[in-house]
Amino acid sequence: MAGAERTIIETLAPKLEPLGILVEDVTVVPAGKRRLVRILLDRIVAMDTATTEPVAPVTLDEVADATRVVSDELDATNVMGEQPYVLEVSSPGTDRPLTEPRHFARNVGRLVAITLDDGSKIAGRLTSADATEIVVTPEQGGKKAGGHASAEPTRLEYPTITSAKVQVEFMHGGDTDGVGEDV
Repeated sequence: MAGAERTIIETLAPKLEPLGILVEDVTVVPAGKRRLVRILLDRIVAMDTATTEPVAPVTLDEVADATRVVSDELDATNVMGEQPYVLEVSSPGTDRPLTEPRHFARNVGRLVAITLDDGSKIAGRLTSADATEIVVTPEQGGKKAGGHASAEPTRLEYPTITSAKVQVEFMHGGDTDGVGEDV
């Protein structure tokens, strides 16, 4: 991460923390005579105990409140300098790879596809995440690490995970993520 992005995160973090929001990522790219500043926000998830229940996603109202804080803070400080910029603030989508323990905790209750350092793959429902490991329970017909069918939960320590992504579920009239009414 470049110096400008890191400075933006350091400037915004203490202002967003009271809202329960953290800066997930910042990118600054030239856009003609201006710069485009993209800021991804996410909910702060406590990692001192295992997360075993779904975490509510950041709401549009929370993004709007955080956007006002971000805009006011960037305008009040000299972080962006004199060159004009366009600000985009959003939350990470489901296509974003899970790379940090907080990403896994944030997605408890969702289906995930994971590749391990030995090349094996596991898919299932993420049922628990803490600072050191996750628990994945294969869905009916799912494959456990090593390719054996199993419905037993599998504990995985983060260093063994080389890639992980949330799998999008489409269900009509059902609650797919456990955090609210899906339409």
